[in-house]
Amino acid sequence: MGLGICIILIAVGAILTFATDWQAESVNVDLVGLILMAVGIIGTAVYTSILRRRRMVVPPVAPTVTEDDRRDLL
Repeated sequence: MGLGICIILIAVGAILTFATDWQAESVNVDLVGLILMAVGIIGTAVYTSILRRRRMVVPPVAPTVTEDDRRDLL
Protein backbone atom coordinates (compact mmCIF):
# COMPACT_ATOMS: atom_id res chain seq x y z
CA MET A 1 0.00 0.00 0.00
CA GLY A 2 1.45 3.33 -0.98
CA LEU A 3 1.57 6.52 1.00
CA GLY A 4 -1.09 8.14 -1.18
CA ILE A 5 -3.56 5.31 -0.55
CA CYS A 6 -2.97 5.59 3.20
CA ILE A 7 -3.66 9.33 3.16
CA ILE A 8 -6.83 8.75 1.11
CA LEU A 9 -7.99 6.14 3.64
CA ILE A 10 -7.45 8.58 6.49
CA ALA A 11 -9.34 11.33 4.63
CA VAL A 12 -12.28 9.11 3.67
CA GLY A 13 -12.47 7.76 7.21
CA ALA A 14 -12.48 11.26 8.67
CA ILE A 15 -15.21 12.33 6.26
CA LEU A 16 -17.35 9.32 7.14
CA THR A 17 -16.84 9.82 10.86
CA PHE A 18 -17.04 13.58 11.30
CA ALA A 19 -18.70 15.11 8.23
CA THR A 20 -21.64 12.84 7.46
CA ASP A 21 -24.86 12.10 9.24
CA TRP A 22 -25.88 9.05 7.23
CA GLN A 23 -27.81 6.34 8.94
CA ALA A 24 -27.74 2.75 7.75
CA GLU A 25 -29.66 -0.09 9.32
CA SER A 26 -26.94 -2.71 9.32
CA VAL A 27 -23.76 -0.60 9.14
CA ASN A 28 -22.40 1.85 11.68
CA VAL A 29 -20.91 4.51 9.39
CA ASP A 30 -18.96 6.14 12.23
CA LEU A 31 -17.27 2.84 13.06
CA VAL A 32 -16.40 2.23 9.41
CA GLY A 33 -14.79 5.69 9.31
CA LEU A 34 -12.78 4.99 12.44
CA ILE A 35 -11.59 1.67 11.02
CA LEU A 36 -10.53 3.34 7.76
CA MET A 37 -8.60 6.01 9.67
CA ALA A 38 -6.87 3.36 11.82
CA VAL A 39 -5.88 1.34 8.76
CA GLY A 40 -4.56 4.49 7.07
CA ILE A 41 -2.50 5.47 10.11
CA ILE A 42 -1.06 1.96 10.49
CA GLY A 43 -0.30 1.84 6.76
CA THR A 44 1.47 5.20 6.94
CA ALA A 45 3.59 4.03 9.88
CA VAL A 46 4.54 0.80 8.13
CA TYR A 47 5.29 2.56 4.86
CA THR A 48 7.55 5.15 6.49
CA SER A 49 9.44 2.50 8.47
CA ILE A 50 10.04 0.48 5.29
CA LEU A 51 11.05 3.63 3.41
CA ARG A 52 13.51 4.55 6.18
CA ARG A 53 15.13 1.12 5.93
CA ARG A 54 15.30 1.34 2.16
CA ARG A 55 17.07 4.71 2.22
CA MET A 56 19.96 3.61 4.39
CA VAL A 57 22.90 4.13 2.06
CA VAL A 58 26.19 2.41 2.57
CA PRO A 59 29.03 4.46 1.13
CA PRO A 60 30.75 2.70 -1.74
CA VAL A 61 34.16 1.25 -1.14
CA ALA A 62 36.84 2.67 -3.40
CA PRO A 63 38.58 -0.04 -5.40
CA THR A 64 42.20 -0.61 -4.50
CA VAL A 65 44.69 -0.20 -7.28
CA THR A 66 47.68 -2.50 -7.29
CA GLU A 67 50.90 -2.19 -9.24
CA ASP A 68 49.75 -4.88 -11.68
CA ASP A 69 46.64 -2.89 -12.52
CA ARG A 70 48.68 0.21 -13.26
CA ARG A 71 50.98 -1.66 -15.62
CA ASP A 72 47.99 -3.01 -17.53
CA LEU A 73 46.75 0.50 -18.17
CA LEU A 74 50.04 1.73 -19.63
